[in-house]
Amino acid sequence: MINRRDFLAGATACSTAALILPGIAGATARFDPQPGEWRSFRITTRLEIPKADGAVQAWVPLPALEDGGWILPVGDKWTGNEAAAEIVTDPKYGAKLLHARFAGDQPSTIEVESRFKTRDRAATLNASGKAAPLSDAERQIYLEATELMPTDGLVKQTADEITASLSGDADKARAIYEWVVENTYRKAETLGCGTGDVASLLLSGNLGGKCADLNALYVALARAAGLPARDVYGIRVAPSKFGYKSLGAGSETITKSQHCRAEVYLSDHGWVAADPADVRKVMLEEPPRDNAIDSPLVTAVREKLFGSWEGNWLAYNTAHDLVLPGSDHKVAFLMYPQAEIAGALLDCLDADGFKYTITSAEITA
Repeated sequence: MINRRDFLAGATACSTAALILPGIAGATARFDPQPGEWRSFRITTRLEIPKADGAVQAWVPLPALEDGGWILPVGDKWTGNEAAAEIVTDPKYGAKLLHARFAGDQPSTIEVESRFKTRDRAATLNASGKAAPLSDAERQIYLEATELMPTDGLVKQTADEITASLSGDADKARAIYEWVVENTYRKAETLGCGTGDVASLLLSGNLGGKCADLNALYVALARAAGLPARDVYGIRVAPSKFGYKSLGAGSETITKSQHCRAEVYLSDHGWVAADPADVRKVMLEEPPRDNAIDSPLVTAVREKLFGSWEGNWLAYNTAHDLVLPGSDHKVAFLMYPQAEIAGALLDCLDADGFKYTITSAEITA
């Protein structure tokens, strides 16, 4: 991964949450994630690094986020010709990764299997309650700026403009979501999931990118507005059961299916799902493509992707600015396998040159 990653237009909720969508894959479908049965998955990440002049290190993200409402890691195991390997937990964010070392005098291989359970999640946002409060340390982490997500300057100015007439946290969080949906676009030529460089995004005035850009923008704006928020880095593991091809994995090979989502903390509800980037993905990619923002196809997901998301996705972690254990290299976020040869970091977006594959299978518990 590259070290330096290259006004309220309408905050009203859409009113067609249960809209029938006859145009999706020729079938009738609804986008309405609701907590239901748990599903179990196994993902397998295999790295194959050619014989090298120098020592080889590799890092594979592992499922670390645990929430009894929608995601439960089950366990990890691995096999390969590594000289040493260990699971490392980041002390700040709790991110987990497998760190493997190889001699480099022969091709280096390792296969990592992770199992987890997941299900749809949805918050009842029109109901009041009281969630477990964040600790002071957690609140600080999820309000602070990161290297690529400042919370001052233009970010703060934009957040203040979006939320100027609002007082409640839930209203502010929703208004920022609607602003990102209204004012950004999915940029097809962006490499991978993007860089998450919020300052450059806003300063350029060209609000195009992919999930790590657009959802990072949401998180930075929320933090600037005083709302704890976080990116959640993960990977799609199965097709969408609602028929949206763009919102699921296309096959069991999910090597390029990484997806970043976002969460905002609301005192009445706890961590609440938010994914404005996927609204823009549906607009651009869902057949017939280039869908209007007020089309039934888009309206249904726009309503639901604040407060809910589908459980066909694995959450790895919420970490930023992570120094890879045993290395001098820092990554802005950990969503892809990483490796270095003789101290030189490989390009994690070049799965063919790097030689890694990720596969997914739904299994019985």
